[in-house]
Amino acid sequence: MKYSGAIILRILLERQGIDTLAGIPGGAILPFYDALHGSGIRHILARHEQGAGFIAQGMARVSGRASVCLATSGPGATNLLTAIADARLDSIPLVAITAQVPQALIGTDAFQEVDTYGLTLPITKHNFLVRTAAELLEVIPLAFRLAESGRPGPVAVDVPKDVLLAEHDFAAWPQPGCREPAPACSDAEIEAALAQLARARRPMLYLGGGIIAAGAAEPALQLARRLDAPTVCSLMALGTIPTGDPLDMGMLGMHGGKGTNLLMQEADLIFAIGARFDDRATGKVAEFCPHATILHLDIDRAEIGKIRNTHLGLVGDASEILARLLARLAPQQHPAWRTRAAELRAAHPLRHPPRAEAPLHPVNLCRFLAEQLPADAIVTTDVGQHQMWVAQAYPFRRPRSLLTSGGLGTMGFGLPAAIGAALAAPGRRVVCVSGDGSILMNIQELATLAELDLPVAVLVFNNAHLGLVRQQQELFYGRRYSASSFPASPDFAAIARGFGMRGVRIDPEGDPLAQIAAALAGVGPCLIDVPILQRENVLPMVPPGAANHQTLTTADTASSHD
Repeated sequence: MKYSGAIILRILLERQGIDTLAGIPGGAILPFYDALHGSGIRHILARHEQGAGFIAQGMARVSGRASVCLATSGPGATNLLTAIADARLDSIPLVAITAQVPQALIGTDAFQEVDTYGLTLPITKHNFLVRTAAELLEVIPLAFRLAESGRPGPVAVDVPKDVLLAEHDFAAWPQPGCREPAPACSDAEIEAALAQLARARRPMLYLGGGIIAAGAAEPALQLARRLDAPTVCSLMALGTIPTGDPLDMGMLGMHGGKGTNLLMQEADLIFAIGARFDDRATGKVAEFCPHATILHLDIDRAEIGKIRNTHLGLVGDASEILARLLARLAPQQHPAWRTRAAELRAAHPLRHPPRAEAPLHPVNLCRFLAEQLPADAIVTTDVGQHQMWVAQAYPFRRPRSLLTSGGLGTMGFGLPAAIGAALAAPGRRVVCVSGDGSILMNIQELATLAELDLPVAVLVFNNAHLGLVRQQQELFYGRRYSASSFPASPDFAAIARGFGMRGVRIDPEGDPLAQIAAALAGVGPCLIDVPILQRENVLPMVPPGAANHQTLTTADTASSHD
């Protein structure tokens, strides 16, 4: 067989099962776009390469499988960097394919030349600069294997234009790259973990995004019930334990419930599964669960003991290890501890005014939204106050129903990720909750959404501010506000209509919830601009650098932390 590098690349992607990819063409990558003619691969033309990266992320976060984004050389590749870095911090399997100038021009400051290999080296699991068309046969399956195996993450493949144009004669196609099984824990380690779990009187499970990556939500729920252990989730794990389950203590950390953070301080054992003890979850790590034995299960050995000293580390696949633990662990009962959890949960509810008095309070909006959407709806968010209100108030009941930028905290993530989610899960309703600051970061992807006519609703929580910036300036910087307000607020509904989709601006003087319900009931994509109070804060909140037990529940309590 003799094919050009561009045809080889296309067929290798087809053999990997890739049927949809997102990108933007340019001079260096045009040979590959030419090769897409006659292919069954659907190309999504994003309006910005970062949008293409987040569209691919949306597909990967919903499916759990590596997705692909494309960019040309130079600015196309640099525009992808944020989406790649975001995937790295949230452990999302992504294969980012960029074109490069011909090899003879590399190092000459040629038009649209940039060192993509060097730029992506610190933000990927692995990266490649392909030198020959023959290398594609090895590199592409390997890229998918690396992206999906172990701790998932992004892999970058930079392909010079001359490699795409060169022809290569070969005998057979390689096998598609697939996820490799993780190394197994020893029986001795499993027995040691069982002994620790059986001795605990006040156990808690701390679940991170690795639970979802491993497809281990169901065994994690079974373990919580077998241990009779209250369970907390990081932002990335929300939906693992259904909201409202008797053992569900919600989200921990900076914007977690005060009762949740206090209960963790009293625990005598914390079993962290697929969590990385991120600073937003632990607060001041020296004071995080000081009396607890720490068991840590993670597929990435480097995470064990990296931030919090661990009494016992289990390295491997969470699904496999939890199954082994469940097979040997006798049911435990901790009635006094469960009662204590219920007391703290009741004593520290998420405070908000009644819906009748304040229908547009963000907590009321999130709960109303959940009432209007089907049970299998997917919610994406951008980053800011709206993200934390959704995490606190929306009742997530299944994994992969919340897609949000956790580690990098990227404004502009929500809209393109929602497009990707809708592409990966046709027929399911998708809603992006954004803020008036975040939506402007990738607002051009409204054109992509309108063109695809996907069932995606975008709700903009509009307070004419960079909300979390303003909140921190209020609470911790003596109300010295700087560059956190938007004096000129765009008409987002009109902008949406300009892109060719429905746009609705909610009138707070009418019946705003009825207006939102009517907008959601319409057919096709829409944007709903919702005015919220400009000075509403996300509470509770742990001040940056403080310990989790120092949770603020009202703005008035912040003065001691100024």
